[in-house]
Amino acid sequence: MESKYSAQSIQVLKGLEAVRKRPGMYIGSTGPDGLHHLVYEIVDNSIDEALAGFCDRVDVEIEKGNSIKITDNGRGVPVDHHPGENISALEVVMTRLHSGGKFEKNSYKVSGGLHGVGAAVVNALCEWMYVEVHREGKIFFQSYKRGVPDKPVEVIGESEKTGTIVRFSPDMEIFETNLYSFDVLSNRLRELAFLNKLITITIKDFRLPTIKEHEFCFEGGVKSFVSYLNKNKGTLDKEPIYIFGTKENTEVELALEYNDGYNENIFSFVNNINTREGGTHLVGFKSALTRVYNEFLKKSKFVKKVEESLSGEDVREGLTAVVSIKIPEPQFEGQTKSKLGNSDVKGIVESLVNESLTAYFEENPAALDKILDKIINAAKARIAARKAKELTRRKNFLESSGMPGKLADCSEKDPKKCEVYIVEGDSAGGSAKQGRDRQFQAILPLWGKMLNVEKTRIDKVVSNDKLTPIINTLGTGVGTGFNLTKLRYDKVIIMADADVDGSHIRTLLLTFFFRYMKDLVEKGHVYIAMPPLFKVSYNKVIKYAYNEEEKNNYLNEIKQQLNISEEKINVQRYKGLGEMNPDQLWETTMNPETRSIMQIKLEDIVEAETVFTTLMGENVEPRRKFIEENALSITMLDI
Repeated sequence: MESKYSAQSIQVLKGLEAVRKRPGMYIGSTGPDGLHHLVYEIVDNSIDEALAGFCDRVDVEIEKGNSIKITDNGRGVPVDHHPGENISALEVVMTRLHSGGKFEKNSYKVSGGLHGVGAAVVNALCEWMYVEVHREGKIFFQSYKRGVPDKPVEVIGESEKTGTIVRFSPDMEIFETNLYSFDVLSNRLRELAFLNKLITITIKDFRLPTIKEHEFCFEGGVKSFVSYLNKNKGTLDKEPIYIFGTKENTEVELALEYNDGYNENIFSFVNNINTREGGTHLVGFKSALTRVYNEFLKKSKFVKKVEESLSGEDVREGLTAVVSIKIPEPQFEGQTKSKLGNSDVKGIVESLVNESLTAYFEENPAALDKILDKIINAAKARIAARKAKELTRRKNFLESSGMPGKLADCSEKDPKKCEVYIVEGDSAGGSAKQGRDRQFQAILPLWGKMLNVEKTRIDKVVSNDKLTPIINTLGTGVGTGFNLTKLRYDKVIIMADADVDGSHIRTLLLTFFFRYMKDLVEKGHVYIAMPPLFKVSYNKVIKYAYNEEEKNNYLNEIKQQLNISEEKINVQRYKGLGEMNPDQLWETTMNPETRSIMQIKLEDIVEAETVFTTLMGENVEPRRKFIEENALSITMLDI
């Protein structure tokens, strides 16, 4: 039977119905990312007030029950009668899409937010929302259920303050979870404080017996941001280079500083929005950087020390930089706003950086010499790495195989259905090879001590005999040549013993992935296998325990069920994966139906950067301090 397609088939969603029907169109997803986006939208409104010069404090609270409270000391949302809608302006802002001050250029010169739909979208996707406005000596109030006002805006008291307080609870009819991450929110709020100097932003988490809290306020803005990122690294100079300028209504602010490490760490922002995929502003910055150093190299005493021109990769080795621009009409590629598309911005940033850096180095030749010396060593390492790759390719061609000899591959060819276990030790690797499902599980055994890439240049990484099997197995390449679309396995699972040596192996591998395959971690492809610590058995009753508490619970359970003494129950403590039979390893650690694996998430990239530098870097003092501060929070240490 042919279905009729007519005017009656066209559904018109009125008001906020469209938001509830298709929430992903407005906030990206109904998972954790979309949940946290609710907070960002309301905070962005407060930041717009700060950019306009009317707000210097924003307080975010995660309340018990996972509701959110956001308070600012801005002017307060207007509450007077709106002539076009015939209701209070507050109700217009909270219930109408594409409303708000950011559409009227005299109100906000630049703004972030999600195209002006922020407050109304959040309201539509919340079970309830309360808004309190302190303005004109009064307190105005309105409450909503799933975006619908309970009653008109009313005056509930008097106040000498100004500002807006928003409380809301996400609607579990819409969202997959309502569990807010303190770290995820902290990361975004810290960014906003760095990008908007002199504003104070606080976050408090009231869900635990002990309140967790942060206060962010940075007088130096992006310059302080770079110093913060480099705080546990050895830097080439005393403080970051700072550049600020305005051209064609585009405000450019950036800071850069070199450290003695080998990793590039650049953050870029447009109107406070983190452009994770870069865009024209980042292209302009990188182009200027490469041009400036090549020009100075030609005139320097180092000119004969390198056999070819400096590449972008060379000049960004060990560079930490933050590039922040503010423009009236940003054009983003994609709905997530992760890449800037304004073509004119490239030239604006490029010319400003070129002029400013040239002037700085002409006045500071000693600083230039330190940086050029480092960059030239990076160029030599790059050339050496390229030659090592060429040798490896020729060797692989002659051997007619690009895969490591110890890899036991799976038969499935669709990467999305495949997983690879990176296993510590040959004996554990042998058990894993026998116990696996050969259809979709590949095994790569590791042996010997891993390289700590935090202290190593790229040429050492690509030629290291412990790392090249991993690089070849995954197929993505490393560093600037990394390409996630070439990943051969959807899940990369690190499987190491549950002891100190195993923890060290895991940390070294995670450091490698974070530094040279960051997208692998950011996109959720890296996992940690969770092998059991104990086998508790009596006759045919077998239980596997993953910690002491679970072991004791099983002991009590078996004693009570079978009415026997504890002495008759066999408790085996696994000292390593190699002690398990293949069928035990499959049942406890590899079977998707019964195993426990932990996904590695990069929730706070700034904090992750700090922790890896602290724990894996050359500087001993920050590591000692970190251990002293966190030792008491360790619940079990396996020695």
